[in-house]
Amino acid sequence: MIFFDFEVFRYDWLVVLADANTQTFHTIINDPDKLRRFYEKNKNEIWIGYNSRSYDQYILKGILLDFDPYEVSKFIIAEDRKGWEYSGVFNKIQFYVFDIMTSYHGLKQLEGYMGNDIRETDVSFKTARKLTEAELRQVEKYCRHDVEQTMEVFLNRTDEFETQLSLLNAFKLPLNQISKTKAQLAAIILEATRQSYHDEFQITLPDTLRLSKYRHIADWYGDQANRDYNKSLKVPVAGVRHIFAWGGIHGAIDNYQGEGVFLNIDVNSYYPALMIEYNFLSRNVVDPDKYRQIRDERIRLKKEKNPMQQPYKIVLNSTYGAMKDKYNALYDPLQANNVCVGGQLLLLDLIEKLEPHCKIIQSNTDGVIVKLDNGDVDFIKSVCGEWEARTRMVLEFETFERIFQKDVNNYIVIHADKTYKSKGAYVKKLDVLDNDLPIVNKALIKYFTEGTPLEETITRCKNLMEFQKIVKVSRKYMYAMHGDKLLSERVLRVFASRSRRDAGVFKQKTLERIEKIANTPERCFIENGNVNHLPLPPKLDISWYIDVARKRLRDFVAGGAK
Repeated sequence: MIFFDFEVFRYDWLVVLADANTQTFHTIINDPDKLRRFYEKNKNEIWIGYNSRSYDQYILKGILLDFDPYEVSKFIIAEDRKGWEYSGVFNKIQFYVFDIMTSYHGLKQLEGYMGNDIRETDVSFKTARKLTEAELRQVEKYCRHDVEQTMEVFLNRTDEFETQLSLLNAFKLPLNQISKTKAQLAAIILEATRQSYHDEFQITLPDTLRLSKYRHIADWYGDQANRDYNKSLKVPVAGVRHIFAWGGIHGAIDNYQGEGVFLNIDVNSYYPALMIEYNFLSRNVVDPDKYRQIRDERIRLKKEKNPMQQPYKIVLNSTYGAMKDKYNALYDPLQANNVCVGGQLLLLDLIEKLEPHCKIIQSNTDGVIVKLDNGDVDFIKSVCGEWEARTRMVLEFETFERIFQKDVNNYIVIHADKTYKSKGAYVKKLDVLDNDLPIVNKALIKYFTEGTPLEETITRCKNLMEFQKIVKVSRKYMYAMHGDKLLSERVLRVFASRSRRDAGVFKQKTLERIEKIANTPERCFIENGNVNHLPLPPKLDISWYIDVARKRLRDFVAGGAK
């Protein structure tokens, strides 16, 4: 494998390449012939980068084709175009590229979450002259650092790479397909042929749907005036405010906390099941039975606890999103609407049948949480059994005894053995690549699961990294600022400060417009170097983190922290 990263300026370019086999680094600066020789020697390797699918691969191909890399870069970044649109010749160059970028986070943000050095070169990409030798050396240093960090991100996401390889192996696809997204691979595997449709709102409801009390909600979708993706229906269902729209169903009792017998009822593999049972698969798939065969094979492998079930699951779950992507061969907005609307109305059907027998706490795309008044789980399962038999869907059940719910997207449920599941930024389980204000998350989770006071968790922590807040200033803004000082970096690691010498952090939109960066302290210090295992400095303002935790707790439970 080759890990790589390009830096492109008006009159200069460079690339740092790390050969994972020989564990050696190579830097090539403004030398197309040297790059060609390296490429020819390594063109059968897998090249791995961060955002390399959208950017770096086209810079490489452009240089190999004697294009000006600055013009290619400007086309992609400044003009916000797709790299493949620049030249059709790009497709003729063999290149096995795997992009380890799987989220909207930039590489520097992930470096920050890992506690690593996120300082950047102060050589501006707007430099309108040849870079000096000293400037090139500085750019090389930071570019090599980013390649090293890409390797570390890769090591924390090896499952993504292994899953991609397993997809190719399971469906006997050539290695050059490794650069495709999972949705693109789903289209290839299902042999989809792009077609054009103009009927996206002529939806068909499932023939097994049985609504009475809430029939008016189904009728809303049939009204011509509501066939607009910006429109939604806000309506009470089972005493809970719900929103029905063209993207799904959401309803929850806000700021709810409770103890007792709760049941989380989820539809197993809901969207794939709807596509199979109601013929809602993209019409671009010539043989719909192939999708069913993939589902059945996945079920067989899953029963055997065979890890090869994973690539089959990916194809099943990627297909719905691909049906809404106009660049994908599976694109079929009518069938996507059939899946989404049919799914939420069948879930409404289930809620209608459950409502007389239990309390609805929340509902979302593929499930519902209910509280049982008498604890009779078997009776509720029997009610659900009628729905399963009629709709040909399969339900999964999970019991728990406590819930703290801010809204439908933010909650934590606690089982009898004190294990928990959570959703939402405030209480999600953090990891090395998602590590923003970790001490606040940990304080809330310990409060909910163990009753530990917020202050106790926060004041006992002695690791500076646990207090980091990572912020990013987008390219829509001119600069990041610390007080009135302009900063060359756009990703900052900030900490609340007790020192009156420290100022806040801001972003400059125009010469006249400066905005405070959201959710940051009024006074803070910046540490963009490595913070792993650093102790707390005396000026760290512990009270700020306690206040944030208290505010987040108030968002969950009226009355605030105890």
